[in-house]
Order: sequence, then structure tokens, then C-alpha cells
Amino acid sequence: MNLKLKAFILQLISFAVLFIISQYVLANYTNLQGIWISITAFVVGTILAPQFQAVKTKEGEKLFMKWIFMKDVKEIK
Repeated sequence: MNLKLKAFILQLISFAVLFIISQYVLANYTNLQGIWISITAFVVGTILAPQFQAVKTKEGEKLFMKWIFMKDVKEIK
């Protein structure tokens, strides 16, 4: 599988999981109503989701991840 595609899929899955979890929590435990639940869940998912990127290096193409809870960039593959 192409690493750029893999980075896109990993980023999409991580955002989707965080979006669904935050939407459920916001709907059941806050007083938000209507579209504000989805907008707030989108912002939370965007901020908290890790960022994946495929980069070409001298050794070949590698996959890197950056996350708000980690200080440095981590090499995945």
C-alpha cells in the first residue's frame, strides 16, 4: 500500500473515532443542542487527532506521526 494513502487512512480513522466519541459525550453530558454538537465535536476531533505524513528520505519513503500529546515526531514505518 502506498504510504501516502496509508497516512490518509490513518488520519481519517483517528479523526472519525475522536469525532464519534466526542459527539456522543457532548450530546449526552452537555446542554448543547442541534448543529452545535457536531461543530464542537469537529473542532475537538481536529485538535486531538494525530497528524500522519509520508515523507521521502534518503533511505526511502517513511511514515511519520505528530500528536499534540507527544513532544517530538515519531517515525511509524
